[in-house]
Amino acid sequence: MLQLAEGLRVVDADSHMTERHDLFTERAPKGFEDRVPHVEHIDGMDMWVIEGKSFGKAGSGGTIDPEGRKHPFRDSQGGSWQIGDVHPAAWDPAERLRLMDSLGIHAQVLFPNAIGLGGQNLVNSGIDPTLIMLCIELYNDAMAEVQEESGDRFLPMPIMPAWDIEACVREAERCAAMGYRGVNMTADPQDSGSPDLGHPAWDPFWEVCAGMDLPVHFHIGASQTALSYFGTTFWPSQDDYVKPAIGGASLFQNNSRLLLNSAYSGMFDRHPGLKMVSVESGIGWVPFMLEAMDYELEENAPEWFHKLQKRPSEYFRDNWFATFWFETGRGDLQHLIDAVGEDKVLFETDFPHPTCLHPNPVEMVAEKVATLRPETQRKVMGENAARLYRIDS
Repeated sequence: MLQLAEGLRVVDADSHMTERHDLFTERAPKGFEDRVPHVEHIDGMDMWVIEGKSFGKAGSGGTIDPEGRKHPFRDSQGGSWQIGDVHPAAWDPAERLRLMDSLGIHAQVLFPNAIGLGGQNLVNSGIDPTLIMLCIELYNDAMAEVQEESGDRFLPMPIMPAWDIEACVREAERCAAMGYRGVNMTADPQDSGSPDLGHPAWDPFWEVCAGMDLPVHFHIGASQTALSYFGTTFWPSQDDYVKPAIGGASLFQNNSRLLLNSAYSGMFDRHPGLKMVSVESGIGWVPFMLEAMDYELEENAPEWFHKLQKRPSEYFRDNWFATFWFETGRGDLQHLIDAVGEDKVLFETDFPHPTCLHPNPVEMVAEKVATLRPETQRKVMGENAARLYRIDS
């Protein structure tokens, strides 16, 4: 029987922390308690509300019940589940640490739930930008406390005010000073009125992120544009339980747009130290896209192809990371990881979302991970993430 390599220290590069009902109100300045995001009971459901506008169920994002049983998407996300119906580790940091200890997970990178995987439910809410900036700061302050109290075993990614590039620069600097190890960016800032991410106007932000060692994270579904894949790619004839599977698989395609835009834009020539992470997108699409992006640019824009300092595919090797959790490489995971680059692959669990590895993620991947070279195992299961996030040995 194949065995996992000695000395594995598992780092989970994608999990989610459901927002507690008082996350914003307990930190709100006096007089703002009813203006910042808070929970109201509407039509029998606890809903998040800001300035009278509802933007999602409170307690959403979990498919694991308090007894540890996993439920289908439609029964949990599409049903009447509230925060008391999900596993307490979905929203309680102390319970999450206990669960991580029992599963042999050293650290977890955390992303939001109700406020949007890239914070887009706040950023694009249409509310007064001054108030939204306050809400972003409250969220980032709260999660910085979670990180500190965990002894850096939790590594939450702060959200950015994507409608304002200068504000993104200031907030990234503020978050770096609080000890953050990266930032969480919406995939499509043009949804909120900013230029797209390939525009040179973003250079001041990239300069700060590169200079302060803040890898920029793009979670699938991290914009309204990206989520249109989820809501429109299935056919009406499909069963309601099948539609989330079609939408979920379609979301993976979206992050290839980010890779193309970043590589073709020349941003990495201007900021060679900039790091980006494609979160929950899997890795199987990467080798084909690397080949396609070189071929397409050389065929269609040869002058631009030769203007770049590197082949487009080389920017992934030098500037990008991607996460995997369920893939097998069609029986040859080592070949797939070698094609992507064993230094560029991070392990994730996606707890507590619909496609998360549950109940024991390390055991669930042990058989396929054990087929990898010992040095590859150590890198993808934890060493790459430890280096990227500056996790002490």
